[in-house]
Amino acid sequence: MRHDVAVVIALPERERQRLFDDSAWQRLTGLADVRVLPSDGDLSTAEARRFLEDAEVVIVGWGSRVADSHWIDAAPRLRALLYTAGSARPFVSRRLFERGIQVSTQAELNGIPVAEYTLAMILLAQKSVFSAQHRFRSSRAAFPITELNGGNYGARVGVWGASRIGRRVLRMLMPFDLTTVVSDPFISPDDCASLSAEEATLDELFATCRVVSLHAPLLDATRGAIGERLLSLLPDGATLINTARGGLVDHAALTAEVVSGRINAVLDVTDPDVMPTSSPLWDLPNVQLTPHVAGSAGVEVRRLGNGTIDELERLLAGEGLKFAIDPATFSVTA
Repeated sequence: MRHDVAVVIALPERERQRLFDDSAWQRLTGLADVRVLPSDGDLSTAEARRFLEDAEVVIVGWGSRVADSHWIDAAPRLRALLYTAGSARPFVSRRLFERGIQVSTQAELNGIPVAEYTLAMILLAQKSVFSAQHRFRSSRAAFPITELNGGNYGARVGVWGASRIGRRVLRMLMPFDLTTVVSDPFISPDDCASLSAEEATLDELFATCRVVSLHAPLLDATRGAIGERLLSLLPDGATLINTARGGLVDHAALTAEVVSGRINAVLDVTDPDVMPTSSPLWDLPNVQLTPHVAGSAGVEVRRLGNGTIDELERLLAGEGLKFAIDPATFSVTA
């Protein structure tokens, strides 16, 4: 059943097409009065304000833009903001919650490929695949496999941050013969038990795990938290994996460690997003550097589009949003 609810799509055209294929777009436009903002996702223009006057739902995501929170004032009928990607922080302010506007994000679904990437990197790193590949390609000779000290049987894998992605990674690791360790000030003993993980301090986690994966939110309290002291606790040959935010890591300290060859790193995010061309990280064989590809890419983006349509269906049916942001925990989430 189609509703007359005005839904404004504030996305760049390229992002709209990536999120919604023909089938999804037909489904979306069959639900409500869908209006595509012509200003390429910019909610700060005079043209956008005219669209927002009647908007009851606004859909935003990658490429959407706002100058500040005042765009909310132009939308007196707004009931919900549906964010088609992960962290909606650029769009969410306390003013939304104070007006009772519901906010939904696809962070849960965007976390699926991040966790898949992380799982693959954990298993490959612990098995010393990256170092073996480098030695094999460099020598162009028979490889002495008996010299490899890695392997996944009985290994300790550490996860910093019991975020939605951190928890998904821990659940994905459960079928393997590994010991998983988690550090998070907000996790409970029952949560640890349900995830089959040991709880540890951050110091203990870094000192006892040969692979450490970062999944904490980037907040004032966590910015640069992984610095020289913690990195020095990692055992020789350990691997640091970062698919969260580059700002969690002191990159000068990390660069010193990986240049020495003492530890390895798998970095899908850095700070800045593109390291200077002079950075050693580009060329070190013990650093796997990828361009923020762990999150949804290619056809995976359609999962986010369909997830957003699902949320709109729930809203129109008078149901609660599945992926609503909780105002009480917003300050400590990504």
